[in-house]
Amino acid sequence: MFSFFKPQQDSTTNLGKIIALMNQKGGVGKTTMAFNLAHAFAHQGKKVLCIDMDPQGNFSSLFGIEGLEGKTIHQLLINSLKELKALHTGTLISDVMIKAEENIDLLPSGQDLSGFELTVAGINAPRQLILKKFIEKYQLRTQYDVIVIDGPPTLGLLVVNILCAADGVLYPFVPDRFSEQGLKNIQQVVEDIAEMEITSTPKNLGYIPNLFDTRRKQATSDLEKIKDSLGVATMHEAFTNKVQFGKSLAQRKSVFHYKSMEYKDLQRQFTVMTEAVQKELQS
Repeated sequence: MFSFFKPQQDSTTNLGKIIALMNQKGGVGKTTMAFNLAHAFAHQGKKVLCIDMDPQGNFSSLFGIEGLEGKTIHQLLINSLKELKALHTGTLISDVMIKAEENIDLLPSGQDLSGFELTVAGINAPRQLILKKFIEKYQLRTQYDVIVIDGPPTLGLLVVNILCAADGVLYPFVPDRFSEQGLKNIQQVVEDIAEMEITSTPKNLGYIPNLFDTRRKQATSDLEKIKDSLGVATMHEAFTNKVQFGKSLAQRKSVFHYKSMEYKDLQRQFTVMTEAVQKELQS
């Protein structure tokens, strides 16, 4: 079903873009945003690859994929490292890749990914670039228009790998001081990567206010303060805590699965976001 091949030296055209969704703070809707963003791109006819880099596997779960053992992104990353030959298995990328939906493929995660940092601790190869090199090895950029990565709410090696592989990062957050601190912590990691000079620094594709309660005056005030503290980066339109969001997630569907008018505004928001992201990555 899937055709993967060794990279060629002159493969530099029509490269897909890698977009990560990150925040050190959990519970901000990061996975929900990644799921719907992937569907927004697919709805526009883009070929999308979703990579779940969170050991909790919530991104995979939204696609109905759970409880995988051995056939996850973790084993593929281990298999890609020559220094860990003793841990290699016969698992191929075609064994792991799942045709999730029309125009969307998925490389799922599992609990085994929680051991990633410990497993690669002793290798000599740059541990920060394992995911980036994996994507290059299988020329995934040439096979997909967009690669969407959902990252864990941590600051460890998985996050560094994602940031080193990504062209740009979207930062979902809930307008409160805890989520704001999570954003600042991630930004510090990006700055650290820039100082290491081992790869290009991902673009800031903007912040996504989520679960915004329009009924609370304090929520508006908090959001304005956060906007001021984050500087000139793009602030995408806030997502309110709509019933439609909860309904779609409960059914493991994106907002683009529904033809009802009550979903049109959410569909518009994600479509506008994809357009802004593509424009920023092309600049």
